[in-house]
Amino acid sequence: MNFFRLMITNALLGLFSLAVTTVAAADDSAGPTPIIESTTSQIMTIVGEAPEYFDTDPDRFYDEIGAVLDQTIDWRGFAKGVMGEYASNARYRSLDDDGRKALREQLESFTTIMKSGLIRTYAKGLLAFSGSKFEIVDDEVIDPDARSASITQLVYGSGDRTYTVRYQMGRSREGSWRLRNLIVADINLGQIYQNQFAAAAKSSGGDVAKVVAEWDISANLPEDLDSE
Repeated sequence: MNFFRLMITNALLGLFSLAVTTVAAADDSAGPTPIIESTTSQIMTIVGEAPEYFDTDPDRFYDEIGAVLDQTIDWRGFAKGVMGEYASNARYRSLDDDGRKALREQLESFTTIMKSGLIRTYAKGLLAFSGSKFEIVDDEVIDPDARSASITQLVYGSGDRTYTVRYQMGRSREGSWRLRNLIVADINLGQIYQNQFAAAAKSSGGDVAKVVAEWDISANLPEDLDSE
C-alpha cells in the first residue's frame, strides 16, 4: 500500500468533512467559495492545536470534530446515498410494513457506522497538513440561483507536492450550501463508496443487513490509493 497517498487522501477527506461545518453559518448569498476559504482557516487552527494533546487524548480531537460536524452534515442522507438503490424511495415503497421497518433500521445502523468510521479513519490525517498552504483557483462567478457548484482548491504539501481537491457543493431545501461530495486527484470518493456497497450487496445475494453489519470504512478505501 502507498501509505503516503493514503495519508493525503485521509487528510483531504477530513478537510472535506470539516468544510461543511461553516456552511450553515455562512452568508449563502456569497456563494460556496468564501465558505471553503474561511473553513480552511478554522481547520488549520484546530490542526495546529491538536498535537498538544492528541497522543494522550485522541478522543478529544475526534469528539470536537464530531460535535461540529453534527451541526451541519446530513449523516443519514450521506449513508442513504452510499446505499444507493438499496435505500431508494422506490425500494422502500415496494416493501411491506415489516420490510420498511427493517430498511429504516438498516439505514439508521449504517448511518451510525458511516459517521463513526469516517471521523475515526479520516480526521487524524488532517494532522499531516499543519502549516500547509491552501489556494482556491476558481475565479468564475457562481449564479446566485444555482443549485450546485464545483470549487477547486490546491493544497501545497511538503516539498513540491501539490494536490487538487474538487468540492461538489449543493443547496439544501432551505437554501444553505452543503458539501455533497469530494474528488481528490480524479478519485470520486462518494461514487466509489456507493459502488463498493452495491458490489457487496450483490455478492451477498442482496442481504443488506449483512453488508451493513460487516461494513468497515478502513477496509473500503479506494483501491486506486493502493498503487501508483
